[in-house]
Amino acid sequence: MEKVILNVDGMSCEHCVKAVNGAVGALPGVSGVVVDLEGKTVAVEFDASKVSVDEIKAEIEDQGYDVVA
Repeated sequence: MEKVILNVDGMSCEHCVKAVNGAVGALPGVSGVVVDLEGKTVAVEFDASKVSVDEIKAEIEDQGYDVVA
């Protein structure tokens, strides 16, 4: 398992947390998602043989948020 912490702008409420958790958590190979609203980060634990960091970033951006790192 690998872990990546992404800086994400635009998240401000529990709806944002649920949207990101639901979308990223549904990707194959993702085993954990932790959204930190105050820190503006999303930590994702995943299997790199099943999903890439770019795919995770794309899924977050598809929910309407900006991945800045």
